[in-house]
Amino acid sequence: MSFGLLGIGTSGLGTAQRALDTTGHNIVNVNTEGYSRQRVDQATRNPLHSPVGYLGQGVNVSAIRRLYDDFVQTQLRTTTTTSEYYSTQYDFTRRIDNLLADASAGLAPGLQKFFSAFQELANDPTSTAQRTVVLAESESLVDRFHFLDQRLKDQQTIVNGQIQTAVDEINGIAQSIAHLNQQIIGAQSRGMPPNDLLDKREQLLLDLSRFVDVNTVQEANGGLNVFIGSGQALVMGHQPNALQAQSPGAGLQLEIGFKSSGDISRMISGNGHLGGLLGARSTLEQTQNELGKVAVSIALAFNNQHRAGMDLDGKAGEDLFRVPIPAVIPSRPDSALPEVSFDPEGLSSLKATDYRLSYDGDTWTLRTHPQGTEVKLPSEDADGNILVNGLIIKLPADAQAGDRFMLQPTRDAARDIQFLVDDPNALAAADAAAQTNAIGDNRNALAMAGIQGARILDNGMTDIEGAYNSLIAGIGTQTRKLEVASEAQQRLLADAKNHRESISGVNLDEEAANLIRYQQAYQASAQVIAASNALFDTLIGIVRR
Repeated sequence: MSFGLLGIGTSGLGTAQRALDTTGHNIVNVNTEGYSRQRVDQATRNPLHSPVGYLGQGVNVSAIRRLYDDFVQTQLRTTTTTSEYYSTQYDFTRRIDNLLADASAGLAPGLQKFFSAFQELANDPTSTAQRTVVLAESESLVDRFHFLDQRLKDQQTIVNGQIQTAVDEINGIAQSIAHLNQQIIGAQSRGMPPNDLLDKREQLLLDLSRFVDVNTVQEANGGLNVFIGSGQALVMGHQPNALQAQSPGAGLQLEIGFKSSGDISRMISGNGHLGGLLGARSTLEQTQNELGKVAVSIALAFNNQHRAGMDLDGKAGEDLFRVPIPAVIPSRPDSALPEVSFDPEGLSSLKATDYRLSYDGDTWTLRTHPQGTEVKLPSEDADGNILVNGLIIKLPADAQAGDRFMLQPTRDAARDIQFLVDDPNALAAADAAAQTNAIGDNRNALAMAGIQGARILDNGMTDIEGAYNSLIAGIGTQTRKLEVASEAQQRLLADAKNHRESISGVNLDEEAANLIRYQQAYQASAQVIAASNALFDTLIGIVRR
């Protein structure tokens, strides 16, 4: 009887000690990121059969359980991914919006001053001072194009740097998850799941979800396979699959992929910090294209009209602006390049779009990039040129099957536009057809001033200022949408974190109460042992008599 009582007391003492240890572990990890509260589950020992019935044999620790809900944790990861995506995009789009809409640095005030200068020239075509103002405002407008283009390129540099950093961090997390998989598989093979290692792995998954969308598949041995994006394997058991970010060629943007596969950028876009960076980069590229389109439209429209006039020396007007040359980037450095230029007569059909031009050995194909929409190529004219979407394309005669080219017609146009006139007398304010009284003639100056309101873009639907205002409005609308979405996702993320904390978080008040409860249980079990000892002493005393 005394041995049974001693065993019962000893079991209670040990169980209370484990409970105290676990409670203390919870308390000291209250601020540990990703820690899940643990609880000691107790169960009675198998009873002992006796003539009078089954006698209890004490208590055992059946498990040290991790308070964790997989659904809640998955929801937290998903919300984290979405929140990071919108906040990253909002951050960069807001910068673009502030830049383009800036009252002093934006293009809108420069355009207004530029057109006003030509209007004033029409009012006084013989004024050298006013002609000088036209030159100054034209140079100032070109400088604004250069400034805006450089600022957009600066943001692109930042984005690309953050993409590389994100890829490096993802690879580091993948290696850590693979290492933890090894440890967890080894520990779980010995019996109970290793709670703290599971918490560390779960926190790494949460960290990973900041960058990309994460999906997991649990293995029976305790390992975890991790997939990102639309199902690309990042970790398989204890083997990580390293991502890399590199440019496929000079002048092309970074592409993200595994070392054993091609570009997967489109498969991981739309989610997480990395997807947000890709989205921001796309917005920056489109903004550069739209800004370049405005630059090209000014260059072509004013060159066309200026050549129809006559200057103060009686000479025909020449180009006011250097028209930018569309960028052509080959996929192979030895490819014969197509010749691409802007069609002065096709300005209304010019689009702020990139293209991919490819040759299969028999047929040339033109598609928008990155949408992939095919653009029908018309037949060559008498000079061997193809006129399409405001471009003049002359295909290389010695093209090889598999040749591919990236066409970026307006991407660098804001950078490359230049004002060519430095002599005030060279401004062709007069109509060239007048031939007499050219000095006082203002008809060509009026025609150039009239370009301000002429709907020469988008198939006759938009004027130059309208195109820029549309760009500002589009970016502003996108910024506002992203701001609303970002704020909404932050609230959802806060709710998801609170939900997770309500299940897995450490409550110090509760743990303090448990500490007292288990301490009292320990003391009570010690009293049971003391009682057992007293009974034993009494029994020994009787035998001695």
